[in-house]
Amino acid sequence: MPQSLHQQFSHIVFSTKGREKLIPAALEAGLYAYISGIVHDLGGELIIGNGMADHVHLLVKTSKSVSDVEFIRQVKRGSSIWLAEHGVHQFHWQGGYGWFSVGVVDVPKAKAYVEGQKDHHRTLSFQDEFRRFLKRYGVDYDERYVWG
Repeated sequence: MPQSLHQQFSHIVFSTKGREKLIPAALEAGLYAYISGIVHDLGGELIIGNGMADHVHLLVKTSKSVSDVEFIRQVKRGSSIWLAEHGVHQFHWQGGYGWFSVGVVDVPKAKAYVEGQKDHHRTLSFQDEFRRFLKRYGVDYDERYVWG
């Protein structure tokens, strides 16, 4: 095949360091717009970003030319700098992240899930939500190291 084709969708989740509630609601739209620019510069597309004051969900179409590790490094680094420039001092993301594959037929469902963050976090903690993702995707994990 003379042409390389690539289409990969992912649902990425990561939290603030210590899950502190550091992301002001007033900055959310700007934060996700900025992240969208980072993703675009990396050759991808942010389909939707949403979250809470202590974590974010990103539904993305990723590029074939950037590794997952480099992608998340750039998104976290750039968004941390942006938040600091907008008055959120001493801001840090937690070191880890969750990266979950989404099939093309499941993109609408994943998008609706990310859109509904504010609603379902009225009754569900971030930790319980993340555990559900790990179980749903069959990810082995040690509870001692997930929240560190």
